Amino acid sequence: MDRSVEDAEDAEGAMRAQRLARLAVGCAAAAVLVLVTLVGLRGIGVMVAGLVGLGVAAAGVWWGLAYRGATRLFGLVLAVAAPVWVLGLLVDSGMGVASLLAVALWAGAMTTAAGALRQDRKERTVPETQAARPARPVLIMNPKSGGGKVEKFDLVAKAEALGAKVVLLADQDVTELAQQAVRDGADLLGVAGGDGTQALVAAVAAEHRLPFLVISAGTRNHFAMDLGLDRSDPARCLDALTDGVELSVDLGSVADRPFVNTVSFGAYAEIVQSPEYRDAKAATALDALPDLLANRAGARLTAQADETRLADPQALLVSNNPYETGDLLGAGSRPRLDGGTLGVLSLRVDGAAQAAELALRGEQAQGLTVLTARQVTVTSDNGTIPVAVDGEALTLPTPVRCEIRPGALRVLVPRDRPGATAVAPLRDWRRVGRLALGR
Repeated sequence: MDRSVEDAEDAEGAMRAQRLARLAVGCAAAAVLVLVTLVGLRGIGVMVAGLVGLGVAAAGVWWGLAYRGATRLFGLVLAVAAPVWVLGLLVDSGMGVASLLAVALWAGAMTTAAGALRQDRKERTVPETQAARPARPVLIMNPKSGGGKVEKFDLVAKAEALGAKVVLLADQDVTELAQQAVRDGADLLGVAGGDGTQALVAAVAAEHRLPFLVISAGTRNHFAMDLGLDRSDPARCLDALTDGVELSVDLGSVADRPFVNTVSFGAYAEIVQSPEYRDAKAATALDALPDLLANRAGARLTAQADETRLADPQALLVSNNPYETGDLLGAGSRPRLDGGTLGVLSLRVDGAAQAAELALRGEQAQGLTVLTARQVTVTSDNGTIPVAVDGEALTLPTPVRCEIRPGALRVLVPRDRPGATAVAPLRDWRRVGRLALGR
């Protein structure tokens, strides 16, 4: 792209970011003003009641998950009744309209803040470099992945029209298929499939320092999302073959097995071991959670994240770069994939009181630990433990070591992709303020 065009686009993006940031600051200020002027001192009592209701609802959720029978029913009823009680209190106090207006203004502030940060083009998810067009690309496609997206989006014909060789995955060893492609002279490896398959082929590409192409044909494809790729139309990922840029991103390793997203230990890893989980996720989880949470069935874990010891977590999540956990709109995504660190989230909730604390205090709650590390080692009172690697259920011998390989993977992506701009955490209102001031 011509430099002058890029400069013009950046300037236009900066102006949009400034307008949205000013609107966000204005909405936030208006929300506070509404509470102060229209609600006044009465609002303090309602706010306290709202916090109590949130804590009670969280306690109800805990009882609903950790127990069966009448206790579960009571917890679920409580989880619904507490918010309804708070809403009724607002209406009876005559502050319902003012409170709803304040909530609407705050929601507008959060939405426009997100828009401002998306328009701020100064920070990309990962720095881009110019990429040459591959001469002998090989793409491995799983026709069953994502409910048949390979066929639905006609990916085979579209890839072959762009000069790629397509290998359909059946019951073969995907790693061996990728290694064979390298021996046959491939200068790019790509995958249309889920994150677990992506990781295995990515490891072969990293080993031979070949570019790697992600085609978002899986069910969720978190890796594709964090690369900024279009998950609604996997065919758009093929644009990288003709107009692509290269990103240097990190690759995770657990017990010498690659992962692109997460490694889970504890409750979730125990649940996904069940053969029924694939077809009945919610029912399987509800059936297993009481034993895992209240009765502490399953392996008892201890983790060492660099210098930090995490004792007896009920759930432990290790990710290839940290996920954003500070706000609802940012949850479930990674602002960067080239930070050279693992994200670590450790959770232990021993009762309804701690569940309420978690709901009210978030990351400051005693049972939740969020940090980053270069290496995480997990041990157990058992010789083996269940582990979920990019959603795939495994059983590994202890100790299990997770590591990060900085810049190990060369990823080829389309130059034009919907999520190419990093979204900063929405709790960083200082950055929104700087944008509003044009800084």
